[in-house]
Amino acid sequence: MESVNLAGYIDHTLLKADATAPGIEKLCREAVEHGFYSVCVNGVWVPYCKELLKGSQVKISVVCGFPLGANTSRAKAAEAADAVEQGANEIDMVLQIGQLLEGRLDLVEDDIRQVVKAVEGSAIVKVIFETGFLNDKQKEAACRISEQAGAHYVKTSTGFGPGGATVEDIRLMRASVSPHIGVKASGGVRDRAAALLMIEAGATRLGTSSGVAIVSGTAGGSGY
Repeated sequence: MESVNLAGYIDHTLLKADATAPGIEKLCREAVEHGFYSVCVNGVWVPYCKELLKGSQVKISVVCGFPLGANTSRAKAAEAADAVEQGANEIDMVLQIGQLLEGRLDLVEDDIRQVVKAVEGSAIVKVIFETGFLNDKQKEAACRISEQAGAHYVKTSTGFGPGGATVEDIRLMRASVSPHIGVKASGGVRDRAAALLMIEAGATRLGTSSGVAIVSGTAGGSGY
């Protein structure tokens, strides 16, 4: 595991409300310099990221229905489609948390499906669960319906809710989806040791604001 290319797992992330152009520019510059898989930003920054990343291999991930997941499905689908039209390659959507907690799985699945259909053939979709609100059965159900709805990844957390990624959750999520479905650990992944533990548990992508610290072995930041 020590020889793994950690940079290739990382979605280098800046989702704070007070993010400004210099911060986004730094994010993109670091992503290119270190060879991160993508930058993960709010939709307003997509055109700027596209310009900054021109000629590089770094992809653009955009959050959708973030961070509460409580938007209407139509609004989420429109947000996702707009982000892709602007240049996004991947969509990280928050599922309908309240409906999942109520056991209304058909509505949650339909919500995911609408986003998947809105960007089908143009972008992959990662579904954020906000695992800190859920018990294991609810996490397993979220994995099942995400895959049934056509999502490409399941993902732990927004970084704005309770808790974050845990090794136990990554193992559970990996075991609850087919091998071709990715698992993204996000929330609290701040250093190389934590990153390696997540990958060993089954994570195929890491969402973190501490990407530089992870690949350089220095102290981490906020972890999303």
